[in-house]
Amino acid sequence: MAYRSELREKFETEYARLNEQQKAAVDQIEGPVMVIAGPGTGKTQILSARIGKILLSDAQVEPDNILCLTYTDAGVVAMRRRLSGFIGPDAYRVALHTFHAFCNEVIQDNLGLFEKTALDPISDLERIELLKELIDGFGKDHPLKRYRGDVYFEMHNLQQLFSLMKREGWTPDYICQKVSEYLKDLPNRDEYICKRATKDFKKGDVRTDKIAEQEERMQKLIAACGEFTKFQELMRRRSRYDFDDMINWVIGAFQDNADLLRHYQEKYQYILVDEYQDTSGSQNRIVELLINYWDQPNVFVVGDDDQSIYRFQGANVENMMAFGTSFGQDLMTVVLTENYRSTQPILDISKSLIDRNEERLVKQIGGLSKNLRAANVAMAHLTHGPEVHAYATQGQELIGITTKIEALIKDGVEPSEIGIIYRENRYGEELAQYLRLKGIPFYSRRHLNILEQPLIRQLLQVLDYIVAERDTPYGGDGLLFEILHFEWFGIPPLEVAKAAMLVSDANYQDKKQKTSLRRYVCERSAPKDLFDKGLDRRLCETVHLLERLIGAAANETLANLLEKILREAGFLGHIMDHTERHWLLQLVTGFYNHVRDELRRHPYSTLELFMERLDLMRKEGLALPLVQVSGQEKGVNLLTCHGSKGLEFDYVFLAGSTASSWEKKRKPHSGFSFPDTLFASNAKGDDTEELRRLFYVALTRAKQHLYISYSNATEEGKLLEPSLFIAEIFESHPLPVQAQVLEAEAIAEFQTLQLTGLFAPEVAPLEEEMVARVLSGFQMNVSALNNYLRCPLEFYFRNIVRIPSPRNEAAEFGSAVHHALEQLFVKMKKDPQERFPALDDFLNDFTWYMGRNRECFTKEQFARRSEYGLEILKQYYNRHVAHLNKFVLIEHNVRSVNVDGQLLRGKLDKIEFRGNDVTIVDYKTGDPERSREKFARPNPKIPAGGDYWRQAVFYKIMIGSYKPEWNVTNVVFDFVEPNKKKEYVREEVLINDMDLQDVKAQVKDTYAAIQARRFYTGCGQEDCHWCKFVKTNKMTVALHELKQEEEESKRSMLRVVE
Repeated sequence: MAYRSELREKFETEYARLNEQQKAAVDQIEGPVMVIAGPGTGKTQILSARIGKILLSDAQVEPDNILCLTYTDAGVVAMRRRLSGFIGPDAYRVALHTFHAFCNEVIQDNLGLFEKTALDPISDLERIELLKELIDGFGKDHPLKRYRGDVYFEMHNLQQLFSLMKREGWTPDYICQKVSEYLKDLPNRDEYICKRATKDFKKGDVRTDKIAEQEERMQKLIAACGEFTKFQELMRRRSRYDFDDMINWVIGAFQDNADLLRHYQEKYQYILVDEYQDTSGSQNRIVELLINYWDQPNVFVVGDDDQSIYRFQGANVENMMAFGTSFGQDLMTVVLTENYRSTQPILDISKSLIDRNEERLVKQIGGLSKNLRAANVAMAHLTHGPEVHAYATQGQELIGITTKIEALIKDGVEPSEIGIIYRENRYGEELAQYLRLKGIPFYSRRHLNILEQPLIRQLLQVLDYIVAERDTPYGGDGLLFEILHFEWFGIPPLEVAKAAMLVSDANYQDKKQKTSLRRYVCERSAPKDLFDKGLDRRLCETVHLLERLIGAAANETLANLLEKILREAGFLGHIMDHTERHWLLQLVTGFYNHVRDELRRHPYSTLELFMERLDLMRKEGLALPLVQVSGQEKGVNLLTCHGSKGLEFDYVFLAGSTASSWEKKRKPHSGFSFPDTLFASNAKGDDTEELRRLFYVALTRAKQHLYISYSNATEEGKLLEPSLFIAEIFESHPLPVQAQVLEAEAIAEFQTLQLTGLFAPEVAPLEEEMVARVLSGFQMNVSALNNYLRCPLEFYFRNIVRIPSPRNEAAEFGSAVHHALEQLFVKMKKDPQERFPALDDFLNDFTWYMGRNRECFTKEQFARRSEYGLEILKQYYNRHVAHLNKFVLIEHNVRSVNVDGQLLRGKLDKIEFRGNDVTIVDYKTGDPERSREKFARPNPKIPAGGDYWRQAVFYKIMIGSYKPEWNVTNVVFDFVEPNKKKEYVREEVLINDMDLQDVKAQVKDTYAAIQARRFYTGCGQEDCHWCKFVKTNKMTVALHELKQEEEESKRSMLRVVE
């Protein structure tokens, strides 16, 4: 009762803030409802308030019975955050998903039906390889077969077609049917009737020549569609799928399995869909299937057809059109017209633009009006209108905008309340440079190709050098000379030049016995000669490092080789000293993740094969994408029009509004022609209407001030004209064009901070905005706690910076063992008689996981670990299977558990039940004898206690708040590897009140220290890997006395030893 009373109070407070239109949308919780929510009309408040209304209704609905689907992960996070503040922890029970996440959950919850566990997502490179294989198989009479020029010309067209078919749910037969209807109807269409007599046709004749052109185009489309099934089969043979497949799998399962569909129909009694205008055909089909059980389903969709701007990603505004007519009189339609964002002049010019679109609900459903009214009383007194600025050149436009923003900030405007919006990314890149020159803080996101970034190109050059030297010893000197100039090696360029000159002199003097830079430095840098041969120490160290890397390439996995380069070559130290260190870390992490992914897909790949595949990526123009986040979140926002959706700013500058950037921008080859019978509306996804919607979105981001600008010429003098959309606005609102003439300003250079380091180090702090983003959703698990207690810098690098580390053989062996043990219980649960699987089945699960992660082992490691794993698991099975508890939860995830204000999470290997008594089991690989200290309680030698002791207590604390009715009697660490006596050890930890007090204090103090950003100073211990790393790579900015650090650690962490 207290909960419902509190919820009702919050709901009534929220409800009172709504206007009459919003209340109408919230109140109608039964039956189909469509809300047309224009920009700034408060749709997010409606969704959360409606969920609150449902929970408070007499229907006694549980949060688990509500499904809310949205377009992006960001939308899910934002909605969950808003709901959490509104309904508390129950927000985590509401099923909030993107469509892909929802379908993935359906698949994961019903793996027996889908049987897709052995498939991996296809990479872009693999897709290219399969498409080439597909095209190679075309017969000689195939309409898409080419014998000259680019024989793979149709490759990207096929890729786009297959993706569209999946997103729209179009089968080859369906497309062929629509093609047939289209061709059959052409003679009846006015545009195919001759309007006046010509040489070949009389007036009124059917233009058979035009029809023949269409028939040829349609034959190509039909031929391409005929390859869809073959391509899917090629993916299946490679055990690959793409994310669009997931949605179609679920659609197929729902259509073929009435019980499965009925389960989800009954589970989700209320369905809400946000950003409905952005759904694709297949996503919409999911919604249709979930609601088709009822004549009047409780479905609530909210969106704005005028803001449908993601057609290139499969979004189909026709879904919203169809929904508006599908329920007839039973549909309640609410149009939100009270705009709380913009002034009326901004709304008026925006309306005059979007009114020109034909593909709009207001033109298809009678009685609808979308005349937005400025309803923000705080801005009612503002009467100034938008401004249109014309600049002489593009450069002057950028300077003028920068100057204007500089003046606004000086007048007290917050930089974060300023948004610069543009169609083309290059505007953002150039504007960022101008803002830097003026010292104006900014924030931007842009998509880059990792492989084209200078730092990664340097890294690739080192790998190319290793490949070259392995192919032909001393054959990579051309690469080596450049490599030795890389900043991260710290070699003075003059020293490299001097060494190169010495090599040249030596070769000149002895033409028969030529040497190389590599050989020359190696021969003259033996330890006794380091100081008497004139070679720079750093040069010698670098060449010796490269020697070790060349040797390691034959014995290490590619992941381990890359780690050696990152850690031993000063590479990470260079990054951490750099002013752009957080961005460089993103680059390295992105590249490292690509290496891991490639090795997982091709576990026997060598360095040479990997570099060949990278070369293919570059040849085919395949990017290794990464979003670069630059600047400060409180700075001026630099945004593309698409990226601006959902945001708002007091001041908006819509830059680069020229025809060449908008309606006359050159479009890439559009691929196959489609019959208009495939589309429900007459507009057929008109490009101009799509662009007009995009321009409309940009305009409506402005709250008070809107500046639309364009330039009259490029820097080279080519004349430009303003966009069509400006002219369309002028037709209804003749705004004066204000000519702007400005001068360029001088460019100031960046200065970098050189850091030095000593023992007991403190590193320079990262930008607060970056740290805040990492910690905003921080939930402590026991690994993070242990990392911090060992050394705050370990927590910093592993949990804040998150430096990539390779999956080593020991860790992956342990994961393979865990997988086999997990499947042992999963298969038991599936068995009608709850029988454990046979020994061979158990061992096969281990073998399968090892094979799936083959890239983490060398051939020798793989053979050794596989043989050893099968042996120890066989013995483990024979000793334990007859006595295993069958009342268990396996691999149980626990999240967002609030313990005295700290959010905890964890994943438990196994939970055994005996009534309400619970035993938590954690599997361990490794030698039990070497784990003694890890079970120790706090003592003078180990003041914070051992890691396993802390893990056990942590789990009991977490479960105590997560499920108070579960009585955790003990935690058992089950060692799967036997000890020296061939005994299998199960180490039991019995937990007392003092243990709980100690670990709660550690959690509380550590959590507070993390939130206070006290992780930049290391532990100062001589054997600490992370303190050594910081010292070696000269990353230290301050020195702290070890005694002070130890005393502070004791005061904050130790509760027993006093």
